[in-house]
Amino acid sequence: MPARSQSQPGGPIRQLVGASRPISWINTAYPFAAAYLLTAGSVDVVLVIGTLYFLIPYNLLMYGINDVFDYESDLRNPRKGGIEGVVLDRRWHRLVLWAAALTNVPFLAYLAMVGTPTSTAVLGVSVFAVVAYSAPWLRFKERPVLDSITSSTHFVSPAVFGLALAGAQPSWPVVAAIVAFFLWGMASQAFGAVQDIDADRQAGIASVGTWLGARATVRAAMVGYALSGAVMLTAGWPGALAAVVPVLYLASVAPFRHLVDEDCERARSGWRRFLWLNLISGFLITQLLIVIALGWL
Repeated sequence: MPARSQSQPGGPIRQLVGASRPISWINTAYPFAAAYLLTAGSVDVVLVIGTLYFLIPYNLLMYGINDVFDYESDLRNPRKGGIEGVVLDRRWHRLVLWAAALTNVPFLAYLAMVGTPTSTAVLGVSVFAVVAYSAPWLRFKERPVLDSITSSTHFVSPAVFGLALAGAQPSWPVVAAIVAFFLWGMASQAFGAVQDIDADRQAGIASVGTWLGARATVRAAMVGYALSGAVMLTAGWPGALAAVVPVLYLASVAPFRHLVDEDCERARSGWRRFLWLNLISGFLITQLLIVIALGWL
């Protein structure tokens, strides 16, 4: 596929907002907020500031670095340029990197100051995973399987940080939820990589998708979702009800289990369905958490 002649137009604000992936803001802010609120039991300044951090600056750091250093492959990627990410104009690369750094530092300093050694260590792992995924020399996104592990860390670590910051005590239902969430994250990253197999190979970028191929990667994602659901079943009542969520994703990706590499871009329709399925799943999880908090189950 030939590269597009130019990247997506737009001024600095539009490019900064686009680089932060607004459709994905909730995916990192919600896990932190839910974990912290359920543990602390009340709304406070730490909850508000932490939620704001994982809503925008965290995503700007994660996706901004990715857009800068994946520029060449993004030019060849037909799904870039909309809600799934901008093709970041070269003239704004330096601005995005500076904006990501300057918006993250104050929040990180505050969260470290009000936290504990454990919560700060979790936060450090979270930020390292965000940077290491796309930054030069590290480029964990180009190390098959490690790419899925690192991507999952991006979304699970805010929840773990929220638990640690609020002083949660370890219990199997909590551990089971985190493990299930992590397996879900790995499966989701793997399926997302399928649609980019052709663009990544043309750009010389390795991924779990380019390594396993489309068919095997989709099936690996299905196994990941199935394991996620199985782990949630061990969480006890009523947490086990959440096992239905990964089953929805399993059913969503199953039609692509015979996909061949040459038709990898067909998985894009499944990925778009994944983005909207996240909203449905978030609603279901929220209702379950409310019911649990109110003691109705």
